[in-house]
Amino acid sequence: MNSILYPARAETSPPSKADLTVLELGMGWFPEQAGGLNRVYYDLVHSLPAAGVNCRGLITGSSRSQDETGGAVRAVVRTDASIFERWRAIRAAVRQTFETEDIDLVAGHFAIYCFPALSTIKSKSFVYHFHGPWAAEGEREGARKIATVAKAWIERKVYRRADRLIVLSQAFKTVLCDSYGVDPLCVDIVPGSVDCDRYEISMSRREAREKLGWPSDRPIVFAIRRLVSRMGLEDLIASVSELRQRHPDVLVCIAGKGPLSQELQQQIESADLHKHVRLLGYVSDADLPVAYRAADLSIVPTVALEGFGLIAIESLAAGTPVIVTPVGGLPEVVQGLSPELICQSSGPSSLAAALDGALSNPASLPTSDACRGYARANFDLPVIAMKTKAVYQAALK
Repeated sequence: MNSILYPARAETSPPSKADLTVLELGMGWFPEQAGGLNRVYYDLVHSLPAAGVNCRGLITGSSRSQDETGGAVRAVVRTDASIFERWRAIRAAVRQTFETEDIDLVAGHFAIYCFPALSTIKSKSFVYHFHGPWAAEGEREGARKIATVAKAWIERKVYRRADRLIVLSQAFKTVLCDSYGVDPLCVDIVPGSVDCDRYEISMSRREAREKLGWPSDRPIVFAIRRLVSRMGLEDLIASVSELRQRHPDVLVCIAGKGPLSQELQQQIESADLHKHVRLLGYVSDADLPVAYRAADLSIVPTVALEGFGLIAIESLAAGTPVIVTPVGGLPEVVQGLSPELICQSSGPSSLAAALDGALSNPASLPTSDACRGYARANFDLPVIAMKTKAVYQAALK
């Protein structure tokens, strides 16, 4: 990881007198363990102290989190330990924390790691950050029925124990209430956050392309997704067959890893799109702001279960417009900037039409400055930290 672009913020310390102390039960440490949940957790435990919230965290993984936060966040067990070992370690660590720290409130981020601590935290106010329907996502990606049922049971136990729940969008509030029977009055919408300073790099688009070795004379569309079916990457690749008829030099760069990698490459070859679509594989966290900046526009082609779409905000923070499908919380992310950024529907034809409109008439898209200003005003770390703190305080009343 490039420390210049994304420094470990261990030097960030809480104010001399915090308003409250919160125990944050997470999953893993970003970027040691990638993923939207871990990124949200990482950003929160670094930004909440400046808002007057003293954070203590428990996760799984290595000692990296402890080293980078001066012990504020610690991994209590290896990620590859058995689930029962992880449960025992988490329960013991929560109990120990209560004995040594004056904890006002517990905040959870991953149901399976909150579950073993439910009896231990029963005397504390509890806020749960709902990052997505865990069981439903697993089912969509091919999990066994028995695993799906068990996950859903654990989720209900955890969600119904919470005094308040935080969701990333209205779409996820609907999922939480309709699928899990949660009282809507207990749910608060707090969108995801990004470190806008990190993405607002000084490179021009040409300089960014030179750094990455991307062509300077072609329109480039960038997508970063985990390579699984619900992300809509098959539709995106299929859309290029139609899009290249209008834009014969278009290039779509797809970053990410996942089980569909080989299948997607075969799709590209079968459609003779190897000159128009590139699978980049893993793009380092240091290069990600550069990749957004290098593209003419980004796209989020999701077909199901997208609660927010943090990558859309990352692209805007880098000054690059982003096209999204009308799925889950994605429209909520960009509606306030420009409704023109929302596709009419998901699917190859709709994606091709939206990309064609954007590439044919770039003046219709928000400017780089407009994208950055919108991201900073609505999703920057300090903004979201204060909204999160307000929910925490409400749970204590």
